[in-house]
Amino acid sequence: MSALFRLNSCLLRENISKFSHYARFLSSEASSGQPARLETSQAAKMTDIGIRRMFSAEHDLFRGNVRKFFQQQIAPFHAQWEKDGQLPREAWLKAGQSGLLGTNIPAEEGGLGGDFKMAAIVAEEQGYVNCSGPGFVVHSDIAMPYICKYGSKEQKAKFLPAMTRGEKISAIAMSEPGAGSDLQGIRTVAVQSGSDYILNGSKTFITNGWMSDVVIVVAITNPGARTRAHGISLFLVEEGMAGFKKGRKLEKLGLHAQDTAELFFEDVRLPKSALLGEDGKGFYYLMSELPRERLLIAIIGQAAMEFMFEETRQYVIQRKAFGKTLAHLQTIQHKLAEIKTEICVTRAFVDQCIEMFDEGRLDSATASMAKCWSVGWTLTSRSCLRVVH
Repeated sequence: MSALFRLNSCLLRENISKFSHYARFLSSEASSGQPARLETSQAAKMTDIGIRRMFSAEHDLFRGNVRKFFQQQIAPFHAQWEKDGQLPREAWLKAGQSGLLGTNIPAEEGGLGGDFKMAAIVAEEQGYVNCSGPGFVVHSDIAMPYICKYGSKEQKAKFLPAMTRGEKISAIAMSEPGAGSDLQGIRTVAVQSGSDYILNGSKTFITNGWMSDVVIVVAITNPGARTRAHGISLFLVEEGMAGFKKGRKLEKLGLHAQDTAELFFEDVRLPKSALLGEDGKGFYYLMSELPRERLLIAIIGQAAMEFMFEETRQYVIQRKAFGKTLAHLQTIQHKLAEIKTEICVTRAFVDQCIEMFDEGRLDSATASMAKCWSVGWTLTSRSCLRVVH
Protein backbone atom coordinates (compact mmCIF):
# COMPACT_ATOMS: atom_id res chain seq x y z
CA MET A 1 0.00 0.00 0.00
CA SER A 2 2.82 2.38 0.87
CA ALA A 3 4.57 1.50 -2.41
CA LEU A 4 1.41 2.34 -4.37
CA PHE A 5 1.09 5.61 -2.42
CA ARG A 6 4.70 6.51 -3.26
CA LEU A 7 4.09 5.69 -6.95
CA ASN A 8 0.97 7.90 -7.06
CA SER A 9 2.86 10.70 -5.34
CA CYS A 10 5.66 10.49 -7.92
CA LEU A 11 3.15 10.57 -10.77
CA LEU A 12 1.37 13.54 -9.22
CA ARG A 13 4.62 15.49 -8.83
CA GLU A 14 5.54 14.66 -12.44
CA ASN A 15 2.18 15.85 -13.73
CA ILE A 16 2.39 19.05 -11.66
CA SER A 17 5.86 19.67 -13.10
CA LYS A 18 4.59 19.14 -16.65
CA PHE A 19 1.61 21.39 -16.04
CA SER A 20 3.85 24.13 -14.62
CA HIS A 21 6.11 23.90 -17.66
CA TYR A 22 3.10 24.13 -19.98
CA ALA A 23 1.70 27.08 -18.01
CA ARG A 24 5.03 28.91 -18.29
CA PHE A 25 4.98 28.25 -22.05
CA LEU A 26 1.47 29.68 -22.38
CA SER A 27 2.47 32.65 -20.23
CA SER A 28 5.50 33.38 -22.42
CA GLU A 29 3.33 33.13 -25.54
CA ALA A 30 0.83 35.58 -24.04
CA SER A 31 3.50 38.00 -22.82
CA SER A 32 5.10 38.09 -26.25
CA GLY A 33 1.88 39.49 -27.66
CA GLN A 34 1.93 36.89 -30.42
CA PRO A 35 -0.98 34.45 -30.78
CA ALA A 36 -0.02 30.79 -30.63
CA ARG A 37 0.41 29.32 -34.09
CA LEU A 38 -2.08 26.82 -35.39
CA GLU A 39 -0.82 23.41 -36.39
CA THR A 40 -1.64 21.85 -39.75
CA SER A 41 -4.59 19.92 -38.34
CA GLN A 42 -6.16 23.15 -36.99
CA ALA A 43 -5.60 25.45 -39.96
CA ALA A 44 -8.26 26.39 -42.50
CA LYS A 45 -5.93 25.03 -45.18
CA MET A 46 -2.87 22.83 -44.79
CA THR A 47 -0.93 25.21 -47.04
CA ASP A 48 -1.70 28.40 -45.08
CA ILE A 49 1.13 30.80 -44.31
CA GLY A 50 1.65 31.53 -40.62
CA ILE A 51 0.96 28.06 -39.22
CA ARG A 52 3.23 25.42 -37.57
CA ARG A 53 5.02 26.50 -34.41
CA MET A 54 8.54 25.75 -35.64
CA PHE A 55 8.37 28.72 -38.01
CA SER A 56 8.89 32.40 -37.22
CA ALA A 57 7.56 35.62 -38.75
CA GLU A 58 10.76 35.79 -40.81
CA HIS A 59 10.03 32.33 -42.20
CA ASP A 60 6.49 33.46 -43.07
CA LEU A 61 7.83 36.44 -44.98
CA PHE A 62 10.26 34.21 -46.85
CA ARG A 63 7.50 31.71 -47.62
CA GLY A 64 5.32 34.49 -49.02
CA ASN A 65 8.09 35.53 -51.41
CA VAL A 66 8.79 31.94 -52.44
CA ARG A 67 5.10 31.26 -53.03
CA LYS A 68 4.79 34.37 -55.18
CA PHE A 69 7.80 33.27 -57.23
CA PHE A 70 6.44 29.79 -57.91
CA GLN A 71 2.96 31.10 -58.72
CA GLN A 72 4.20 33.80 -61.08
CA GLN A 73 7.47 32.53 -62.53
CA ILE A 74 7.06 28.75 -62.60
CA ALA A 75 3.42 27.57 -62.64
CA PRO A 76 2.25 29.55 -65.73
CA PHE A 77 5.04 28.10 -67.89
CA HIS A 78 5.36 24.60 -66.48
CA ALA A 79 3.15 22.91 -69.09
CA GLN A 80 5.42 24.13 -71.89
CA TRP A 81 8.51 23.08 -69.99
CA GLU A 82 7.05 19.59 -69.64
CA LYS A 83 6.96 19.44 -73.44
CA ASP A 84 10.50 20.80 -73.65
CA GLY A 85 11.80 18.32 -71.09
CA GLN A 86 13.65 21.01 -69.14
CA LEU A 87 13.53 24.49 -67.66
CA PRO A 88 15.14 27.43 -69.45
CA ARG A 89 18.23 28.91 -67.85
CA GLU A 90 16.29 32.11 -67.35
CA ALA A 91 14.17 30.34 -64.74
CA TRP A 92 17.28 29.37 -62.79
CA LEU A 93 18.61 32.91 -62.92
CA LYS A 94 15.29 34.28 -61.69
CA ALA A 95 15.30 31.73 -58.85
CA GLY A 96 18.74 32.96 -57.85
CA GLN A 97 17.69 36.60 -58.02
CA SER A 98 14.63 35.81 -55.86
CA GLY A 99 16.72 34.10 -53.17
CA LEU A 100 15.55 30.52 -53.66
CA LEU A 101 18.96 28.90 -54.22
CA GLY A 102 21.68 28.16 -51.69
CA THR A 103 19.37 29.08 -48.82
CA ASN A 104 21.06 26.82 -46.24
CA ILE A 105 24.64 27.58 -47.33
CA PRO A 106 26.52 29.97 -45.00
CA ALA A 107 26.73 33.54 -46.30
CA GLU A 108 30.51 33.56 -45.85
CA GLU A 109 30.72 30.62 -48.26
CA GLY A 110 28.60 32.32 -50.90
CA GLY A 111 25.11 31.18 -49.87
CA LEU A 112 22.20 32.99 -48.25
CA GLY A 113 23.00 31.89 -44.69
CA GLY A 114 19.52 30.69 -43.78
CA ASP A 115 18.55 27.68 -41.69
CA PHE A 116 17.31 24.35 -43.00
CA LYS A 117 13.72 25.45 -42.46
CA MET A 118 14.20 27.88 -45.34
CA ALA A 119 15.31 25.03 -47.57
CA ALA A 120 12.23 23.07 -46.48
CA ILE A 121 10.01 26.03 -47.36
CA VAL A 122 11.34 26.14 -50.93
CA ALA A 123 10.72 22.40 -51.35
CA GLU A 124 7.22 22.68 -49.88
CA GLU A 125 6.17 25.66 -51.97
CA GLN A 126 7.29 23.92 -55.15
CA GLY A 127 5.03 21.03 -54.15
CA TYR A 128 2.12 23.38 -53.43
CA VAL A 129 2.04 24.55 -57.08
CA ASN A 130 2.36 20.96 -58.32
CA CYS A 131 5.37 21.76 -60.50
CA SER A 132 7.90 18.94 -60.46
CA GLY A 133 10.23 20.41 -63.07
CA PRO A 134 12.64 22.69 -61.17
CA GLY A 135 15.57 20.69 -59.82
CA PHE A 136 16.26 23.33 -57.20
CA VAL A 137 16.35 20.86 -54.29
CA VAL A 138 19.01 18.66 -55.92
CA HIS A 139 21.04 21.75 -56.77
CA SER A 140 20.76 23.71 -53.51
CA ASP A 141 20.23 21.07 -50.86
CA ILE A 142 22.06 18.01 -52.13
CA ALA A 143 24.92 19.09 -54.41
CA MET A 144 25.86 22.42 -52.81
CA PRO A 145 26.29 21.04 -49.26
CA TYR A 146 28.96 18.61 -50.52
CA ILE A 147 31.03 21.49 -51.89
CA CYS A 148 30.38 23.58 -48.79
CA LYS A 149 31.41 20.81 -46.37
CA TYR A 150 34.21 19.06 -48.23
CA GLY A 151 35.44 21.55 -50.84
CA SER A 152 38.64 23.55 -50.73
CA LYS A 153 38.58 27.33 -50.38
CA GLU A 154 39.22 27.61 -54.09
CA GLN A 155 36.37 25.23 -54.97
CA LYS A 156 33.94 27.04 -52.70
CA ALA A 157 34.86 30.45 -54.10
CA LYS A 158 34.62 29.18 -57.68
CA PHE A 159 31.27 27.42 -57.47
CA LEU A 160 29.08 28.36 -54.50
CA PRO A 161 28.39 32.07 -55.21
CA ALA A 162 27.62 31.33 -58.87
CA MET A 163 25.38 28.42 -57.86
CA THR A 164 23.48 30.65 -55.43
CA ARG A 165 22.90 33.15 -58.25
CA GLY A 166 21.67 30.37 -60.55
CA GLU A 167 24.51 30.98 -63.00
CA LYS A 168 25.94 27.49 -62.53
CA ILE A 169 23.59 24.50 -62.35
CA SER A 170 24.76 21.46 -60.43
CA ALA A 171 24.06 17.75 -60.34
CA ILE A 172 25.33 14.72 -58.47
CA ALA A 173 26.15 11.58 -60.47
CA MET A 174 25.92 8.36 -58.51
CA SER A 175 23.57 6.01 -60.39
CA GLU A 176 24.97 3.85 -63.19
CA PRO A 177 23.32 1.42 -65.63
CA GLY A 178 24.31 -1.45 -63.35
CA ALA A 179 24.40 0.27 -59.98
CA GLY A 180 21.60 2.36 -58.49
CA SER A 181 21.36 2.49 -54.72
CA ASP A 182 24.27 0.05 -54.41
CA LEU A 183 27.10 2.57 -54.41
CA GLN A 184 29.67 -0.14 -53.79
CA GLY A 185 28.73 -1.61 -57.17
CA ILE A 186 29.77 1.39 -59.27
CA ARG A 187 32.25 0.92 -62.11
CA THR A 188 33.22 4.47 -63.03
CA VAL A 189 36.94 4.77 -62.31
CA ALA A 190 39.43 7.60 -61.89
CA VAL A 191 43.02 6.42 -62.30
CA GLN A 192 45.91 8.60 -61.18
CA SER A 193 48.21 9.84 -63.93
CA GLY A 194 50.96 11.91 -62.41
CA SER A 195 49.21 14.62 -60.40
CA ASP A 196 46.00 14.22 -62.44
CA TYR A 197 43.20 11.65 -62.61
CA ILE A 198 41.82 10.03 -65.76
CA LEU A 199 38.06 9.48 -65.45
CA ASN A 200 36.18 6.79 -67.39
CA GLY A 201 32.65 5.49 -67.02
CA SER A 202 29.00 6.45 -67.36
CA LYS A 203 26.09 7.58 -65.20
CA THR A 204 22.35 7.50 -65.74
CA PHE A 205 19.13 8.99 -64.30
CA ILE A 206 21.02 12.16 -63.35
CA THR A 207 18.70 15.01 -62.34
CA ASN A 208 19.85 18.36 -63.80
CA GLY A 209 22.32 16.35 -65.86
CA TRP A 210 21.45 17.84 -69.22
CA MET A 211 21.79 21.45 -68.08
CA SER A 212 24.54 20.90 -65.53
CA ASP A 213 27.59 23.16 -65.45
CA VAL A 214 29.27 21.18 -62.67
CA VAL A 215 28.67 17.56 -61.67
CA ILE A 216 29.78 15.80 -58.51
CA VAL A 217 30.89 12.43 -59.88
CA VAL A 218 31.29 9.32 -57.74
CA ALA A 219 34.20 7.18 -58.94
CA ILE A 220 36.52 4.41 -57.79
CA THR A 221 40.08 5.61 -57.22
CA ASN A 222 41.44 2.54 -55.43
CA PRO A 223 40.13 -0.74 -56.91
CA GLY A 224 42.45 -2.67 -54.60
CA ALA A 225 41.01 -1.26 -51.38
CA ARG A 226 39.94 -3.87 -48.82
CA THR A 227 36.34 -2.84 -49.51
CA ARG A 228 34.82 -0.76 -52.29
CA ALA A 229 33.75 1.75 -49.65
CA HIS A 230 37.40 2.55 -48.94
CA GLY A 231 38.21 3.18 -52.60
CA ILE A 232 35.53 5.70 -53.65
CA SER A 233 36.19 9.40 -54.24
CA LEU A 234 34.23 12.43 -55.41
CA PHE A 235 35.19 14.75 -58.28
CA LEU A 236 33.93 18.06 -59.63
CA VAL A 237 33.55 17.65 -63.39
CA GLU A 238 32.73 20.78 -65.36
CA GLU A 239 30.84 21.30 -68.58
CA GLY A 240 33.27 21.65 -71.48
CA MET A 241 35.96 19.34 -70.14
CA ALA A 242 37.41 17.18 -72.91
CA GLY A 243 35.83 13.71 -72.87
CA PHE A 244 32.78 14.73 -70.81
CA LYS A 245 29.68 14.08 -72.92
CA LYS A 246 25.98 14.28 -72.19
CA GLY A 247 23.70 11.64 -73.64
CA ARG A 248 20.01 11.93 -74.38
CA LYS A 249 17.45 13.43 -72.07
CA LEU A 250 15.60 10.43 -70.67
CA GLU A 251 11.87 10.03 -71.23
CA LYS A 252 10.09 9.29 -67.96
CA LEU A 253 6.60 8.44 -66.74
CA GLY A 254 6.54 11.65 -64.73
CA LEU A 255 8.65 14.70 -63.83
CA HIS A 256 8.72 15.59 -67.53
CA ALA A 257 10.02 19.14 -67.04
CA GLN A 258 12.88 17.95 -64.83
CA ASP A 259 15.78 17.19 -67.11
CA THR A 260 17.22 13.74 -66.45
CA ALA A 261 20.17 12.60 -68.51
CA GLU A 262 22.87 10.06 -69.18
CA LEU A 263 26.46 11.23 -68.68
CA PHE A 264 29.59 9.74 -70.27
CA PHE A 265 33.22 10.17 -69.29
CA GLU A 266 35.86 9.12 -71.81
CA ASP A 267 39.43 9.72 -70.64
CA VAL A 268 38.47 12.94 -68.90
CA ARG A 269 41.65 14.42 -67.47
CA LEU A 270 40.97 15.94 -64.09
CA PRO A 271 43.50 18.05 -62.20
CA LYS A 272 44.01 17.24 -58.55
CA SER A 273 42.07 20.41 -57.77
CA ALA A 274 38.94 18.65 -59.09
CA LEU A 275 39.05 16.12 -56.23
CA LEU A 276 36.33 16.96 -53.72
CA GLY A 277 37.59 16.29 -50.21
CA GLU A 278 40.10 13.50 -49.61
CA ASP A 279 40.90 10.60 -51.90
CA GLY A 280 39.11 7.44 -50.74
CA LYS A 281 36.67 9.26 -48.44
CA GLY A 282 33.83 9.62 -50.95
CA PHE A 283 31.68 6.79 -49.63
CA TYR A 284 31.79 8.22 -46.11
CA TYR A 285 30.87 11.67 -47.40
CA LEU A 286 27.88 10.17 -49.20
CA MET A 287 26.75 8.27 -46.12
CA SER A 288 27.04 11.33 -43.89
CA GLU A 289 24.70 13.29 -46.17
CA LEU A 290 22.00 10.62 -46.25
CA PRO A 291 19.88 12.06 -43.39
CA ARG A 292 19.51 15.38 -45.22
CA GLU A 293 18.70 13.74 -48.54
CA ARG A 294 16.16 11.33 -47.07
CA LEU A 295 14.51 14.11 -45.11
CA LEU A 296 14.19 16.21 -48.27
CA ILE A 297 12.33 13.35 -49.97
CA ALA A 298 9.99 13.17 -46.97
CA ILE A 299 9.39 16.94 -47.16
CA ILE A 300 8.57 16.73 -50.87
CA GLY A 301 6.21 13.80 -50.30
CA GLN A 302 4.46 15.59 -47.45
CA ALA A 303 3.93 18.74 -49.52
CA ALA A 304 2.50 16.62 -52.34
CA MET A 305 -0.03 15.07 -49.95
CA GLU A 306 -1.11 18.46 -48.64
CA PHE A 307 -1.50 19.85 -52.16
CA MET A 308 -3.57 16.85 -53.27
CA PHE A 309 -5.80 17.08 -50.23
CA GLU A 310 -6.53 20.79 -50.68
CA GLU A 311 -7.25 20.31 -54.39
CA THR A 312 -9.67 17.52 -53.55
CA ARG A 313 -11.30 19.50 -50.75
CA GLN A 314 -11.98 22.35 -53.17
CA TYR A 315 -13.34 19.90 -55.75
CA VAL A 316 -15.87 18.23 -53.46
CA ILE A 317 -17.10 21.61 -52.21
CA GLN A 318 -17.91 22.67 -55.78
CA ARG A 319 -18.95 19.39 -57.45
CA LYS A 320 -22.63 18.50 -57.19
CA ALA A 321 -24.23 15.06 -57.36
CA PHE A 322 -27.57 13.67 -56.20
CA GLY A 323 -28.86 17.18 -55.52
CA LYS A 324 -26.07 18.23 -53.17
CA THR A 325 -22.33 18.89 -53.22
CA LEU A 326 -20.01 15.93 -52.74
CA ALA A 327 -18.82 17.56 -49.51
CA HIS A 328 -22.24 16.87 -47.98
CA LEU A 329 -22.07 13.12 -48.65
CA GLN A 330 -21.16 11.25 -45.49
CA THR A 331 -19.02 8.65 -47.26
CA ILE A 332 -16.92 11.44 -48.78
CA GLN A 333 -16.63 13.17 -45.41
CA HIS A 334 -15.43 9.95 -43.78
CA LYS A 335 -12.81 9.30 -46.45
CA LEU A 336 -11.48 12.87 -46.33
CA ALA A 337 -11.34 12.79 -42.52
CA GLU A 338 -9.36 9.56 -42.68
CA ILE A 339 -6.91 10.94 -45.23
CA LYS A 340 -6.49 14.25 -43.39
CA THR A 341 -5.64 12.37 -40.20
CA GLU A 342 -2.94 10.41 -41.99
CA ILE A 343 -1.51 13.56 -43.54
CA CYS A 344 -1.48 15.52 -40.27
CA VAL A 345 0.17 12.70 -38.32
CA THR A 346 2.87 12.48 -41.00
CA ARG A 347 3.31 16.25 -40.92
CA ALA A 348 3.97 16.16 -37.17
CA PHE A 349 6.73 13.57 -37.65
CA VAL A 350 8.30 15.32 -40.65
CA ASP A 351 8.35 18.66 -38.79
CA GLN A 352 9.98 16.95 -35.83
CA CYS A 353 12.68 15.66 -38.17
CA ILE A 354 13.19 19.12 -39.68
CA GLU A 355 13.77 20.57 -36.22
CA MET A 356 16.09 17.71 -35.30
CA PHE A 357 18.14 18.27 -38.45
CA ASP A 358 18.43 22.00 -37.76
CA GLU A 359 19.74 21.12 -34.29
CA GLY A 360 22.20 18.56 -35.67
CA ARG A 361 20.39 15.62 -34.03
CA LEU A 362 18.78 13.81 -36.98
CA ASP A 363 20.20 10.32 -37.50
CA SER A 364 20.00 8.25 -40.66
CA ALA A 365 17.51 5.74 -39.27
CA THR A 366 14.98 8.39 -38.22
CA ALA A 367 15.35 10.19 -41.56
CA SER A 368 14.74 6.87 -43.31
CA MET A 369 11.54 6.41 -41.29
CA ALA A 370 10.32 9.85 -42.38
CA LYS A 371 11.11 9.11 -46.02
CA CYS A 372 9.47 5.68 -45.93
CA TRP A 373 6.34 6.86 -44.14
CA SER A 374 5.86 10.06 -46.13
CA VAL A 375 6.37 8.49 -49.55
CA GLY A 376 4.16 5.53 -48.59
CA TRP A 377 1.29 7.74 -47.52
CA THR A 378 1.75 9.95 -50.59
CA LEU A 379 0.95 6.95 -52.77
CA THR A 380 -1.94 5.90 -50.52
CA SER A 381 -3.41 9.42 -50.43
CA ARG A 382 -3.14 9.75 -54.19
CA SER A 383 -5.12 6.55 -54.66
CA CYS A 384 -7.78 7.51 -52.12
CA LEU A 385 -8.20 11.03 -53.47
CA ARG A 386 -8.51 9.61 -56.98
CA VAL A 387 -11.46 7.56 -55.75
CA VAL A 388 -13.07 10.73 -54.36
CA HIS A 389 -12.69 12.43 -57.75
